[in-house]
Amino acid sequence: MKENFDFIVIGGGSGGIAAARRAAEHGAQVLLIESDSLGGTCVNAGCVPKKVMWNTSQVYETINLATSYGFSIDGMQFDWSRIKSSRDQFIRRLNGIYACNLETSGVSVIQGVASLAGTGNVRVNGKLHHAEHILIATGGQPSIPRIPGAELGISSDGFFELAHQPENVLIAGSGYIATELAGLMHGLGSRVTMVLRKDSLLRAFDHEIQECVMSQMEESGIRIHRNVALNTLFEKQGSLGYTSENQETDTGFDCAIWAIGRHPNTSHLNLQSAGVETDNRGYIETDEFQNTSASRIYAVGDVTPRAQLTPVAIAAGRRLADRIFNNDPDSKLDYSNIPTVIFSHPPVGTVGLSEMEASSRFGKDSIKVYRSTFVDMRFGVCTHKPRTMIKLVVHGDDQRIAGCHVVGHSADEMIQGFAVAVKMGATKADLDNTVAIHPTAAEELVTLR
Repeated sequence: MKENFDFIVIGGGSGGIAAARRAAEHGAQVLLIESDSLGGTCVNAGCVPKKVMWNTSQVYETINLATSYGFSIDGMQFDWSRIKSSRDQFIRRLNGIYACNLETSGVSVIQGVASLAGTGNVRVNGKLHHAEHILIATGGQPSIPRIPGAELGISSDGFFELAHQPENVLIAGSGYIATELAGLMHGLGSRVTMVLRKDSLLRAFDHEIQECVMSQMEESGIRIHRNVALNTLFEKQGSLGYTSENQETDTGFDCAIWAIGRHPNTSHLNLQSAGVETDNRGYIETDEFQNTSASRIYAVGDVTPRAQLTPVAIAAGRRLADRIFNNDPDSKLDYSNIPTVIFSHPPVGTVGLSEMEASSRFGKDSIKVYRSTFVDMRFGVCTHKPRTMIKLVVHGDDQRIAGCHVVGHSADEMIQGFAVAVKMGATKADLDNTVAIHPTAAEELVTLR
């Protein structure tokens, strides 16, 4: 006998939990099904533990700057196992908080692997459940290359299982995950080598972001090998090495990390039984209201090809629940001007269009670029003086802001406020008319000339 619900959510990550709780708050009977730990990738093997490790590397960097500020620090040691233990304990606490919140909201939770079983039906642990509305929010997982020896490496998820700090790390990939892991590992004292299939990191971002991040990473001592297509990963005399398609070889690594991208968790869902279509990469296609090709089946988060960010999944899930269960037919997420932070070394904060995107959309003659580079006051008394880069891309006669990009210390914190301004349609004149807060790095954005 089937158990009936108003709403079944497959996937207990950020988007699924947000949608489930919001629907329950509107009075719906909700079932959430999760095959692993609550919280999804973000909480368990993504942004949360990553930020803990990034913070750890920032602490180490601050200690290294201490002598420039008059402090003497002797005998400093870093204990990887201690921060791993603290981090894992923190994650377990978050798992418990998610479980408690779901219970408080009245959401039923089942642990198991779910699949669709025709229209309105979901099978889990051998039992059928029925709902008028079904949400797929199963997220994604790291991709592993199909080359000999790939199993000798670990994924970005596996990074958080490392019991000891690697001394010499090989990182394959050029996206934000690869860039972040490379920066934090180098910041903690590991030797880091990156191999890129093409010639740049962060190719989806503004070209000056790419150039600024890469140059500072290389200046810090990270080795970046461009245009390298890996052919094999091998182990010899207790260490790892690789060969490329051009017969280049590098050896001596004690850890190799695959950060070459992610793919959607859809293979187990039996999507065809309910008529849910995917693109050629396996991502579930949706319209602007998160509707899939099948009636009353929806998808949010990393299982779709749209902006794959935790706050995006949360916002899309909540708006979907409002539309279905709170009589709000126009509720949907606006995917334009979504702010993004890369916790790299240096960090990046960005919102809106790159210079190239703005030129393509509005015409090269309709845009203007304002930029500034400077040494953040944090490094003013230090020997090491990395530069911050700030860039505004504006368009039209009123110089409306199309893109705002920051690379440097505190970029991750300052971009949120400027994202509000961009979302509201701010112009260059609006920033010019705002009194600067001095001395800060953020004031450069309201004093650009």
